[in-house]
Amino acid sequence: MATPEDNNALVTPEAQPNKRRKKKSIVWEHFTIETVSAGCRRAYCKQCKQSFAYSTGSKVAGTSHLKRHIAKGTCPALLRNQGNQLMPYTPGSGNGTASDAPKRRYRSPSSPYISFDADRCRHEIAKMIIMHDYPLHMVEHSGFVTFVQNLQPRFGMVSFNTVQGDCVATYLREKQNLMKFIEGMPGRVCLTLDMWTSSQSLGYVFVTGHFIDSDWKPHRRILNVVMEPNPDSDTALSHAVACCLSDWSLEGKLFSVTYNHPVGEPGLENLRSLLCIKNPLILNGQLLIGNCIAHTISSIAKDVLWAGRDIVKKIRDSVKYVKTSESHEEKFVELKEQLQVPSERSLSLDDQSQWNTTYLMLVAASELKEVFSCLDTSDPDYKEAPSMEHWRQVETMCALLRPLHDAANILTSTNSPTAITFFQEVWKIQSDLARAVASEDPFVSSITKAMQEKISKYWKDCSLVLAIAVVMDPRFKMKLVEFSFSKLYGEDAPAFIKIVDDGIHELFLEYVALPLPLTPTYAEEGNTENNMRSDDHQGTLLSDNGLTDFDVYIMETTSQQMKSELDQYLEESLLPRMHDFDVLSWWKLNKLKFPTLSKMARDILTIPVSAAAPDSVFDTVNKELDQYRTSLRPETVEALVCAKDWLQYVSAEASNALVKMEF
Repeated sequence: MATPEDNNALVTPEAQPNKRRKKKSIVWEHFTIETVSAGCRRAYCKQCKQSFAYSTGSKVAGTSHLKRHIAKGTCPALLRNQGNQLMPYTPGSGNGTASDAPKRRYRSPSSPYISFDADRCRHEIAKMIIMHDYPLHMVEHSGFVTFVQNLQPRFGMVSFNTVQGDCVATYLREKQNLMKFIEGMPGRVCLTLDMWTSSQSLGYVFVTGHFIDSDWKPHRRILNVVMEPNPDSDTALSHAVACCLSDWSLEGKLFSVTYNHPVGEPGLENLRSLLCIKNPLILNGQLLIGNCIAHTISSIAKDVLWAGRDIVKKIRDSVKYVKTSESHEEKFVELKEQLQVPSERSLSLDDQSQWNTTYLMLVAASELKEVFSCLDTSDPDYKEAPSMEHWRQVETMCALLRPLHDAANILTSTNSPTAITFFQEVWKIQSDLARAVASEDPFVSSITKAMQEKISKYWKDCSLVLAIAVVMDPRFKMKLVEFSFSKLYGEDAPAFIKIVDDGIHELFLEYVALPLPLTPTYAEEGNTENNMRSDDHQGTLLSDNGLTDFDVYIMETTSQQMKSELDQYLEESLLPRMHDFDVLSWWKLNKLKFPTLSKMARDILTIPVSAAAPDSVFDTVNKELDQYRTSLRPETVEALVCAKDWLQYVSAEASNALVKMEF
């Protein structure tokens, strides 16, 4: 009897079944059925020609073993072909195995075929680890290994070293894209320095770049994470900045540096010396280095809470008594309803590492002080209730913390807060403290004196930057500066107003004389000019006819016209103060009208006021890198942190584009 293995055996292809019994299983795209003898039919793989049982007499073998042959990659012909086609992927289904696949599948013309790509899988694992801060060792965890092997047996699991290399490769690939993007920026770049610590007494400086693109959209990217063995040394910050400038070829394009780490005068001098070597000293370096407003506000808030630490502890104990017992909380709510206290604030314990939570706890407790006074003080679990004097001091502390809390809240928004906003915020804090210092209450005066010293130092260091940024807002210009300074300085205001006016005019003249840095935008303008001068006919005309002096005259008069750009802008009427006004969009629309001034405005409005990330604005302790991160090589830490920041931005941009398409 002939067998299918006998090459000379006679096989008769099965006749096409009628339409009523047409086979619909997906496996029949990969198999044919052939009759090998009377009452015996076998299924043959189209790729490897291997045969499988199908039917003997009235008994039918089914298709599960056929699906396994294709879906699990056991077909030798499929294994030889890297571009082979597997079972079509269906959302919500398994991988085509007998255990998880539905018994019957219907193929649609649009069902895609998924080909297995080991390199792509490794790339996606690296992205997953980066995006979600998973430990690199997870690829060696038994649970993860088992999961992947069941998902795709053909995938060769990677080791710690391999996935570390894949993560670094992802970082380098994204870095190349970002470098090209930054190279095309038409203006300067500003940096912020955020110092993190570790349990090993190491410092990690997060260097973030801020810039505005050719479409006048602000950008913020973490550029480097530099490990500093001695974070408190005078050279720590200057070394981190030097690494960033060299790594990203930013020499000559840096405009300002904002830091949040306490730095002595020697450290600042080292930073100034470094930045002045290859960067133009705009306005004698007065805009070069600035303090972080978030760090300043947090430092002031900590002083307030420390001054009233005994009172804060008493309030915290009272809140703890209510919130840690269900019966106590029920009694508290009952008393609140009886007394008809209108407060709708939620009473909660504070997180002492975030000063805003302490402030909100004090505010909520203060509004419920009548309820606290009615609690049963005979309960041994309830310590001494706050007195009316305590509550008065709590209200004083809340009043002092409120403007700080409101200002810091602005920094937590997703949009980059500008120096324009914080000119007004810092000015209001200054004004409030000036009145509070004169208070006859010793508790108030003792607290506000320390507050005023710190906010005055920040104002002294940064008021010029903030004021010039305000002048670049067509809703305010010099008018808001004049108004604010007259309130703040009284009779001495004209002298301070003149400092701002002289500063902005001097800065504008520097932009007129030297349009730095030589970015692609400026280079293109320069090339156009050079192309015109290289014209043979014009070259002969200007040189042979003795018109060199005319060239000088044109340059002088043109410069005089450009200088008047600033005065023309300042003399125009103020725009209405619309809530949703976008100052960058305004300059984008008016860049042809004010070509030089718009370049200056772009750089000024790039300067960040805070070096803290939105989730760190209210921190009372330094950010600390966890032990796992510090166990990695510094280069790997930098790759993981930076790549995550860049990939999140790409993901956000893709989401925004999708939303725009939907609308």
